[in-house]
Amino acid sequence: MTYVIAEPCVDVKDKACIDECPVDCIYEGERMLYIQPDECVDCGACEPVCPVEAIFYEDDVPSQWTDYTPANVEFFGDVTGLGSPGGASKVGLVAKDHPLVTALPPQGEDA
Repeated sequence: MTYVIAEPCVDVKDKACIDECPVDCIYEGERMLYIQPDECVDCGACEPVCPVEAIFYEDDVPSQWTDYTPANVEFFGDVTGLGSPGGASKVGLVAKDHPLVTALPPQGEDA
């Protein structure tokens, strides 16, 4: 089991969760952040610091955002060197997002 970042993160990317993660498993895509499921140790430190409440335990993802559970896994599937073992801080910004995210119109106040 792992934690999942869902749609409220899109175009926000506050990154408070990155600062709290003890295992450096939260990676930055172009429009949102993603948790590497093989690196996540289920500590939950990221969840309470998210200002937009976008992080959920895998079994607790609200029904309207369940597609983000596989999206967090698939984000890592086609890029060599992303995670497991890894470390997001060594990678920096990944110049892509999952197709679920790229299909969304701009989100947030500036949309």
